Amino acid sequence: MRTEEDFREHIDEGYATKGDAIVLGAAMLDGKAVANSLVKLPLETMNRHGLIAGATGTGKTKSLQVLAENLSEKGVPVLLMDLKGDLSGLAQPSPGHSKIDERHAQIGIPFEPKSFPVEILSLSEQDGVKLRATVSEFGPVLLSRILDLSETQQGIVAVVFKYCDDNKLPLLDLKDFKKVLQYATGEGKSEFTKDYGRISTRSTGTILRKIIELEQQGAELFFGEKSFEVNDLTRIDDKGKGYINILRLTDIQNRPKLFSTFMLSLLAEIYDTFPEQGDSEKPELILFIDEAHLIFNEASKALLDQIESIVKLIRSKGIGLYFVTQNPTDVPNEVLAQLGLKVQHALRAFTARDRKAIKLTAENYPESDYYDTKQALTSLGIGEALVSALDEKGRPTPLAATLLRAPMSRMDVLTEKELATVIGSSDLVDKYNESIDRESAYEILNNKIEKAEALAKQEEEKPKAPSRRTTSNRMNPVIKVLTSATFIRGVLGILKKVMR
Repeated sequence: MRTEEDFREHIDEGYATKGDAIVLGAAMLDGKAVANSLVKLPLETMNRHGLIAGATGTGKTKSLQVLAENLSEKGVPVLLMDLKGDLSGLAQPSPGHSKIDERHAQIGIPFEPKSFPVEILSLSEQDGVKLRATVSEFGPVLLSRILDLSETQQGIVAVVFKYCDDNKLPLLDLKDFKKVLQYATGEGKSEFTKDYGRISTRSTGTILRKIIELEQQGAELFFGEKSFEVNDLTRIDDKGKGYINILRLTDIQNRPKLFSTFMLSLLAEIYDTFPEQGDSEKPELILFIDEAHLIFNEASKALLDQIESIVKLIRSKGIGLYFVTQNPTDVPNEVLAQLGLKVQHALRAFTARDRKAIKLTAENYPESDYYDTKQALTSLGIGEALVSALDEKGRPTPLAATLLRAPMSRMDVLTEKELATVIGSSDLVDKYNESIDRESAYEILNNKIEKAEALAKQEEEKPKAPSRRTTSNRMNPVIKVLTSATFIRGVLGILKKVMR
């Protein structure tokens, strides 16, 4: 029979770290925390991605908050996707509570209320630092995948980008891209056909309709200038804490295409911008994607392939991706297989489908001599989770039912006044919140079309040179008679008679 001492030794050995680590909580046995059996996450493996899952109300958001603030304290910047609007409290210290003190006494670590440096970002009309990207930065491949285009349509998008590059036409926003498409099958049809081949009006019509669909989800707010520089996500404050960048997304929950468009653009830009880092003591940046099912549910096969590829490659840049969702089955298996840390809160077995999901979830965890994983998944309390991570050598740690520590910051939203103060003190608001609409493809092509139309009109209005026949008809009648062939022949006949 395994004793509590055996269990403590089992946990201490499995979660031992030599380098810097985050203390997530204390391991539990038979429903009770074993004091000082700390579940620790090595910083150097935090770029191996992760998952926070569980039913509504089980504590997923608080787990996200705990990880974010502990990463910040270790000097690791964080980007949070806040779809429910309940993470701004990170900017204020926790007011504390007797139940928090009781929880931490069971864990065996002190509770210290703290605030963290926060930057509020916005993808829509909400207040905060505006995030934008140009169509050119998006590129033809990513744009085609977001629009779920056919191979032929992808070729047309590639030609449009090539034409704009060749003719120095900046593609900044969606109206630029739409204008070039219209020009390719309208006024500029002959120009396109000559240099790039014939472009089908039917295909461009389909692409335009898909762009309009994207615009209806608010994408025109995202595409444009000034482009957000991803290096601004990696700032450290004067106390050595990493900034927690909170992207407010409460008004786009019903616009999943815009959300996935932004996410892919951001990940692609980070991958292209950040240098290869390899193994290091801590990550460069950690991203938490709340309500992750919004990315995957309506994603096309091409889009899922792109996500899977980025997840596999981006960790070499020192970037960790953490998906937060209700059920692990919300995440495709190809992505789930790449996730090193799993924080699994309770699941509910209300239906046959729920029971099937619980069985599948249990199979994703290492076997344990101390837990019936399937049974534990339905008996965890609020603020408790099954945890499996990677140790410093990249090996899976023992499965640990964990009593999670409480957030050090406020577990509630900021007031409007507090939020305005945070945004008002930002160094990035002035840098990014001025909307720029410089001359781009839309204006340049409009000017080109207007000049061509004006030239054509001038040609139409220009008086035509009279023909020879017209000039002859307008000659003086006397001259006309004197120069006529009949008159000349008569004169010559008279001269001949006189000479005789």
